[in-house]
Amino acid sequence: MSSLDAGIDWERQRAFLAVMTEGSLSAAARRIGIAQPTVRRRIEELEAEIGTPLFTRSPSGLLPTEQARALAEHARAMALAADAFGRAASAEAAEIAGRVRISASDVIAVEVLPPILARLAARHPALVIELSPSNRNEDMLRREADVAVRMVAPMQEALVAQRIGAVRLGLHAHADYLAAAGTPHTLEAVRDHRLIGVERDTPILRALQAQGFPVRLADFAFRSDSDLAQLAAIRAGLGIGVCQVPLAVRDGLVRLVPEGFGFDLETWVVCHEDLRGVARVRVVFDALVTGLREYLG
Repeated sequence: MSSLDAGIDWERQRAFLAVMTEGSLSAAARRIGIAQPTVRRRIEELEAEIGTPLFTRSPSGLLPTEQARALAEHARAMALAADAFGRAASAEAAEIAGRVRISASDVIAVEVLPPILARLAARHPALVIELSPSNRNEDMLRREADVAVRMVAPMQEALVAQRIGAVRLGLHAHADYLAAAGTPHTLEAVRDHRLIGVERDTPILRALQAQGFPVRLADFAFRSDSDLAQLAAIRAGLGIGVCQVPLAVRDGLVRLVPEGFGFDLETWVVCHEDLRGVARVRVVFDALVTGLREYLG
């Protein structure tokens, strides 16, 4: 049996995946915490083992070959499996200890979850929380996360989901901005102000338009596709933008035209059905349910 038939060393695949992600040996080395010559050696060993080049040099870095692109998804699947294995092995199933990975949108992860997780950590200090802020719904079936907070109802049958309620979104501004620019009382008047919004056509922009707010990309004076950047701009007094009503109440922002504009984001806490009997996952799941319901008031 050849060495290839026997299986390719995972550390070589890990180096390969890091170069695929980062585009250079030095960045890949930083990503996985090893020396650059080690990354180079592992890539060369992998190329020798499979008998084909994986990268070509270019002025912008290392470019993957067609073979590399074909292999990348398999390496990513192995990386997810290895990480999920490490979390599962971090403690006994009956212990409230070890690693639990949580996925949530940028705003929920950064602005809402930390106080909830602080209370959880105080009760269970042996827990290790890994938090992934991402507006992409991470794949629970592939174990990208153990528990997720989602703003859409999960569709997969293998998931356990608890509906939390609806997060209300509305138009808001800082009091200092309104003191200088005046307070609009209609949606048409809002359009005459400095608006905070997205850089390109997105579902959020279409939702604004569907709610009767005839705003276009050209109307935004501050543009970012990052929800956190938009929230920071509202807090800084750059103009009027959309944010979650509970966050605005907490920060003392002023809600505008509440009777004329607003929409809801359904909120769910989700985990894989195979994990509901794992004590550390159940405790995190329950803490998120309780904390998010408190957040919604």
